[in-house]
Amino acid sequence: MPVSPEPASNPRGTLPLVLVTEDVDAVAVAWLAEHCDVAMCAVGEPEFPDLLARAVGLVVRTYTRVDAELLSRAPRLRVVGRAGVGLDNIDVAACRSRGVEVVHTPDANTQAVAEYVIALLLDVLRPRERVTRGLTLAEWTCVRRGEVARRQLSELRLGIIGLGRVGTRVARAACGLGMAVQYHDLLEIAVDRRHGARPISLDDLLRTSDVVSVHVDARSANRSFLNAARIALLRADAIVINTSRGFVVDATALADFLNTNPSATALMDVHDPEPFGGSYPLLRCPNAHLYPHLGAATTAAHTAMSWVVRDVWQVVCGEKPARPAP
Repeated sequence: MPVSPEPASNPRGTLPLVLVTEDVDAVAVAWLAEHCDVAMCAVGEPEFPDLLARAVGLVVRTYTRVDAELLSRAPRLRVVGRAGVGLDNIDVAACRSRGVEVVHTPDANTQAVAEYVIALLLDVLRPRERVTRGLTLAEWTCVRRGEVARRQLSELRLGIIGLGRVGTRVARAACGLGMAVQYHDLLEIAVDRRHGARPISLDDLLRTSDVVSVHVDARSANRSFLNAARIALLRADAIVINTSRGFVVDATALADFLNTNPSATALMDVHDPEPFGGSYPLLRCPNAHLYPHLGAATTAAHTAMSWVVRDVWQVVCGEKPARPAP
């Protein structure tokens, strides 16, 4: 990522510097550039160390790791803005211990991820081929007969692990499409926020759900949340969806389950690590559908996440941000 050109009226160094390390919406960057000096530079580029040393603000997305080592090279830093929801790549405690505020956009991609979950599920239940040429009546009939789906949404029970922002939106959509929805969450969820989903124990959810969709947070206790013992409870033809964090699913255990149960399906959008290499266990499973972290990949979500720059500027100005990290 090249360093941004210097504004003609504001030579670099006369205004506070905010460093942007990953792609952020151009309109949001332009807004920020009206208030301060902005440099766009990826972590591995030669200019990065000098820019980091002078930056008062840092805007990142998913793959910039903000830890004690990076912070030690950023003596002027006041705020880190995560253009997104999860804070897995940011050591919030290390930031706060140095007086560095952390801000994010907790609801920016909720709709995008919820839509994506339904899209992944429909892709499996209703696979279809496009017609790209003229067909005879016999060919037309053959294609139509071959596309008859074995199951439809209204016949399935959806189990949602984590009824937070995204889980709640998925529950509402699934209930609207006629699915029976059940959930497990550590918190007591008010009835008017369940959108028709009913609470159930985790073990019962895993045993009885046709579809299991994972929406847990990044706390360390959730590492390998879906471990071998829990995966063993799944139905032999279960569909497992993970759009939360890669590390919450034991990929080796899931691969063993998929290989033992060819009627099961895994729809994995997040992985540990990202990107994964050729030894990734799920690559060996024909019933694992792997995607490159696309849950929030809509223009609307990217734009909403990018406006974390407003809170970054608030902190630079010595004001309280609207969306500080918890």
